[in-house]
Amino acid sequence: MKAFEFKPRLLETIKHYDRKTLMADLMAGIIVGIVALPLAIAFGIASGVTPEKGIITAIVAGLIVSVLGGSKVQIGGPTGAFIIIIYGIIQQYGMEGLAIATFMAGAFLVLFGLLHLGTIIKYIPYPIVVGFTSGIAVTIFTTQIKDLFGLSIAQVPSDFIEKWVVYAQHLSTIDLWSAIVGVASVIVIALTPRFSKKIPGSLVAIILMTVAALLLKNFAGVTTIETIGDRFSISNSLPDAHVPAMTWETIKGLVSPALTIAILGAIESLLSATVADGVVGDHHDSNTELVAQGVANLASPLFGGIPATGAIARTMTNINNGGRTPVAGIIHAAVLLLIFLFLMPLAQYIPMACLAGVLVVVSYGMSGWRSVMALMRNPKSDVTVLLITFFLTIIFDLTVAIEVGLIIACLLFMRRMAETTDVKVIYDEIDPNEELDIKAGNLEHLTIPEGVEVYEINGPYFFGAGNKFEEVMATFGDRPKVRIIRMRKVPFVDSTGIHNLTNLCQMSQKEGIQVVLSGVNDKVQKVLAKSGFYELLGEKNICSHINIALERAKELCGKND
Repeated sequence: MKAFEFKPRLLETIKHYDRKTLMADLMAGIIVGIVALPLAIAFGIASGVTPEKGIITAIVAGLIVSVLGGSKVQIGGPTGAFIIIIYGIIQQYGMEGLAIATFMAGAFLVLFGLLHLGTIIKYIPYPIVVGFTSGIAVTIFTTQIKDLFGLSIAQVPSDFIEKWVVYAQHLSTIDLWSAIVGVASVIVIALTPRFSKKIPGSLVAIILMTVAALLLKNFAGVTTIETIGDRFSISNSLPDAHVPAMTWETIKGLVSPALTIAILGAIESLLSATVADGVVGDHHDSNTELVAQGVANLASPLFGGIPATGAIARTMTNINNGGRTPVAGIIHAAVLLLIFLFLMPLAQYIPMACLAGVLVVVSYGMSGWRSVMALMRNPKSDVTVLLITFFLTIIFDLTVAIEVGLIIACLLFMRRMAETTDVKVIYDEIDPNEELDIKAGNLEHLTIPEGVEVYEINGPYFFGAGNKFEEVMATFGDRPKVRIIRMRKVPFVDSTGIHNLTNLCQMSQKEGIQVVLSGVNDKVQKVLAKSGFYELLGEKNICSHINIALERAKELCGKND
């Protein structure tokens, strides 16, 4: 394996840094920092932690991802994808458990990068990615109904179906003013891009709805609009570093959710970096990016933060506003830090219904309904994986959805691979014009001698191919003296394929039939030699091309006569 090379893009870009690039990064960083503020608060609250923890995550992770990352323009921070799994971990293991799970996820991500898994993770089937992303979007939307409409519910159930049952039972408790604030927030966010591409709609909605809520409370006597301050104590003091106390029992219990966080973080960050590459004409280092994401998630819980990854929306905002180096991401983290230190107390006046509206828009953007509709026209196997992953995400949880989705995808892949391998019978003679392994200059049709059967394996030789041999061989009535198996189109053979081939040879030998292999490439020959296959078959019976195999078959038939 090639040695891992840690190459943060900051070191590369800083060599040719100039004033013009600095001004562009400065403007982009300020705008992204402002955009990240409401999202960090909303993601923090929705995840079951306090608002400041969302901002701390954006500061710490955003800084580390930009300093150490393998992408020039990636912006790191908390994202909607983690909301459901974070909430579930807190419910079961508490805040200390979340810190341990995040820390473990960071270690997994670093390991992924060191093991060069950056490119492999990109090949996780698209239906799985769309399925759990859409499932997360629906689940986020479901969790926001209470705050969006100001429903009076003491305890919202964690189960998806039970949530909607409780919502239906409490429809009569809708608070009109909260509902107006929530719906108005969605409308403002949706309409803002028509008037300004640079000012984030979420920030406009928060400012307008916060001012409106204060006016309604102070001048109209409306006190039913719940704000962040009514539910949380806001603090702008920087937290001290705290290493979570880890026990073996807690670690064992959190391996599965931590691995889910790591896989989800890897997928989202690499997807974001890949999308960014297409826009700026760059190529990120996926393994360096995974290590940076890992370090970010190792550091975040030390300061009370939550899991983080590359955020597509904020990364695109960075690019669209001129950011072209990691310096923009560093400035974004600095802007968030200044807001946290000097303006954080003002967050207590933000209506919960407005934050719910922000997350409703986020969930709509995550839903990818156009991708879902497009996939529904794909093969049934892809649709099956998509729907199973989607429903497992919303009915059970993300950990189960990813695990089962990957298992199903692997099984379907195995079936498709098995279907690509076929075994055919060649009768009477071989046309040299259609062959690749016939000796040069021999352009005559090659006649198959009497008492010889010729089979051809087309595709990888692994599980399933042995059964196909039995099916094909059943079409012959007479028992031959020699079976030639052409393997010129076999790119590789695995242990299952070797086992099947060994059984076939042993069964043939018991019946007095000699097996001859033809057209075996160097890679397959090495595998066969290592497995001791030459001793079973004899080196003379493993031929480089069909001419030699037919000559060997004639020789064997002559000896057997």
